[in-house]
Amino acid sequence: SSLLVSLFQSCQTGVTQWVAACSGLLQTTTVQGQCRRMLYGIFQRRKAGQFRLSKTCGGLIQANGAITLQNRSFHNTNKHLSAKDSLQPSEEKVGAFTRIIEAMGFTGPLKYSRWKIKVAALRMYTCCVEKTDYEEFFNRCQMPDTLNSWFLVAQLHVWMCLVRMKQEGRTGKYMCRYIVHCMWEDVEQRGKVMGINSVVLKEDLRSMVENFYAALFGYDEGILSDDHVLAAALWRNLFNRNCDDPRHLELLVEYVRKQVQHLDALNGEDLLLTGEVSWRPLVESNAHSILKPLSPVYNDEGL
Repeated sequence: SSLLVSLFQSCQTGVTQWVAACSGLLQTTTVQGQCRRMLYGIFQRRKAGQFRLSKTCGGLIQANGAITLQNRSFHNTNKHLSAKDSLQPSEEKVGAFTRIIEAMGFTGPLKYSRWKIKVAALRMYTCCVEKTDYEEFFNRCQMPDTLNSWFLVAQLHVWMCLVRMKQEGRTGKYMCRYIVHCMWEDVEQRGKVMGINSVVLKEDLRSMVENFYAALFGYDEGILSDDHVLAAALWRNLFNRNCDDPRHLELLVEYVRKQVQHLDALNGEDLLLTGEVSWRPLVESNAHSILKPLSPVYNDEGL
């Protein structure tokens, strides 16, 4: 009988624990159900609010002349993209590895081989030196026939080539670096041929480097601005602030504008492979004679 009593008590204890557990479970389930209903109500109200907001915004969008399609809003504007607003070759996308090695000072993969680019850069600089009538510049602009005057005229033409080649992406920028390298090599060799003392030549080269990059900044500002700003840049850099005749500035402003327009008409691929550049004369016999030049002929090696 004692065994039956203990068995009955253990069963009673188990039933009590089971009832308590079920009560807790029911309470938990009730609370969870209440939370679920509350969250569902919030979601429905938020969804309804978003629907009303989308209807309101849709009305505003339609009133402002936009087009709503597949939950995306596209603003309808009357502004048309020009050639300058489009994606330029200088904005070409490169990979992360290329950006890393270029940040370290190395050159990433280019469109053409470095050898071809260097040969084309040397040719382009040669065109700046050999195809420019320096004597006409000295006579018409009343400039002294010195190495510094020659350098000032040469750097003006080099700058115009740099402006053109920077439009050809990373390959064009690499070509710009080598054009400048060729210029400094040529200036140093000319100074040695003229018998300039090495110490004096070194000081002159340091001064020329400083003036060159200052001139690049001034010319860039001038070509992007009006003729007054460009004339001021030419007066500071080309004439060394020593020009009393405004007709000389007017002539040079016209010369720079037409040369930049002339270079823009040249094919970028031909420039990267050949570097051949022609120049308009300082004084045009016919102002309407600026036509698109013929494309040069080159072989597979870029020669």
